[in-house]
Amino acid sequence: MASRAYSIPNLLTYARIIAVPLIVLCFFVEGKLESSDFARWAGFWIFVVASITDYLDGYLARIWNQTSNIGRMLDPIADKLLVAAVLLLLAADQTIAGWSLWAAITILCREILVSGLREYLAALKVAVPVTKIAKWKTTIQMLSIAFLLAGPAGEAYLPFTTEIGLALLWIAAILTFYTGYDYFRAGLKHIVEE
Repeated sequence: MASRAYSIPNLLTYARIIAVPLIVLCFFVEGKLESSDFARWAGFWIFVVASITDYLDGYLARIWNQTSNIGRMLDPIADKLLVAAVLLLLAADQTIAGWSLWAAITILCREILVSGLREYLAALKVAVPVTKIAKWKTTIQMLSIAFLLAGPAGEAYLPFTTEIGLALLWIAAILTFYTGYDYFRAGLKHIVEE
């Protein structure tokens, strides 16, 4: 089964994990360059490609029948690393500031809490399926982060790029809260029975 660890779906997941330090590097380079647009766009494109791999790895694993335990374990970890790291970077560089920090905090808290709940329920052999609305939440979350990564560099091509990103971030936060509540309601039943 060692070959499953190096299947294309798993390689895409590994690439998503590797994308995290690359995006962080773009933010550090951004402060050193006279024109920070290049670093910003590089971070944006790395994030976009990484987000596409999020969809592709699961899809390819299912249609090629290449699901694996390592893939099931690493896929959600890769997603959460990518989202958390970029949200923290955007907060650090003040792209996300003021009241919008609450949207980012809501997303981060939900991701951590749901991960803990999933781990607990997995120990009880209870599966928590991903709902359609949770998939929409992830899509809107990724879109909002992409807009925010483009940020000031994107303003030259699309006015209000940052504002669009912040509006989408709030929509993602609302859906995040709703889906988080949904997971906890489903999980609470098993916790109480335990």
